Amino acid sequence: MAKADYYTTLGVARDASADDLKKAYRKLAMQHHPDRNPNNKVAEAKFKELSEAYDILKDDQKRAAYDRYGHAAFEQNGGGGAGGFNFTDGGGLGDIFDQMFGDFTGRRGGGGRARSGSDLRAQVEIDLSEAFAGTKTNLRVPTRLACETCDGTGSADKSRANLTCGTCNGQGKVRAQQGFFMIERTCPTCGGAGRVISNPCRICQGQGTVQRERTLQVSIPAGVEDGTRIRLAGEGEAGPAGTPNGDLYVHVGVRAHELFQREGANLLIRLPLRMTQAALGGEVEVPVIDGTRAKMKIPPGTQTGDQFRLRGKGFSVLRSAARGDLYVQVAVETPLHLTRKQRELLEAFEAESQGHKTGHPESEGFFTKVKEFFEGRGANGGA
Repeated sequence: MAKADYYTTLGVARDASADDLKKAYRKLAMQHHPDRNPNNKVAEAKFKELSEAYDILKDDQKRAAYDRYGHAAFEQNGGGGAGGFNFTDGGGLGDIFDQMFGDFTGRRGGGGRARSGSDLRAQVEIDLSEAFAGTKTNLRVPTRLACETCDGTGSADKSRANLTCGTCNGQGKVRAQQGFFMIERTCPTCGGAGRVISNPCRICQGQGTVQRERTLQVSIPAGVEDGTRIRLAGEGEAGPAGTPNGDLYVHVGVRAHELFQREGANLLIRLPLRMTQAALGGEVEVPVIDGTRAKMKIPPGTQTGDQFRLRGKGFSVLRSAARGDLYVQVAVETPLHLTRKQRELLEAFEAESQGHKTGHPESEGFFTKVKEFFEGRGANGGA
């Protein structure tokens, strides 16, 4: 007799949320619970169906497997090969999840029971100029390495022909019945490896790995951004007894620069100009992130906030020979601590400016509006 669809059993749609699943299960489970229906075999069977359905659908990974393969995903010997999964090797659900979700759980497929070493994470900090050009940096990472004494086998005689674990029969997992539920746990004897070592190595105690500090050189590409994560496959912890290594994830932090501000592939720099430079115009040199200088023309009458663009003088583009642009933003400085001669010259300049109506268009426009504002208030009686 074919099993009923889990969604139908719970009376929910296939796109039901986790909360909807929980509400539906609680309502039906309370209705069919054996305590409320003593000696009722039909209610007992229904309660088991509800519990089985909810146990699968409440787990995101199990639900994904069920949505894709149906009940076959959870049958111990259910047919072979659907979607590339092997259901005939006795591995059952554990093997399916190893193949479907191995990259997320730290395990790998290919037999299902071979676990990998743990992934590691490290942090490096570099300057903006190093992020522009790319760099190499050394990392000291505390990790677990393959034991040199036993060549990572965990066995004193360096043999990989270990004994099948008698507790789990090589499955790496044991099951126990708790009420109406079947609980699956990692085998306490072999730690999930599925085998035991008859003559364990005295250095690593049969683990095949030892705790050590390792130095690695990490290549950071040009154009990398702050917060980038670099994955070094196989550079994580060694797996137990010769199983695959985990990965190393290097998180890159880029320090702020004293001159440049980065915006994607573009750079922004603030250029202070003397009042006379801004008024008269001229040519200035601005620094470029690659260590060179670029000449730039300043037109007469340049104002604070004016921005100029230097094409191709910005930041590196990741995995490309292209570069962004450099934006130069002007800040006109007012001089401080004037000498007597400077003051006399500026006073003469100010006197000359009084009769020149186009020398300060923004301030002239502002004070014209101020005058009109007060004249308007006077015409209205100061209201």
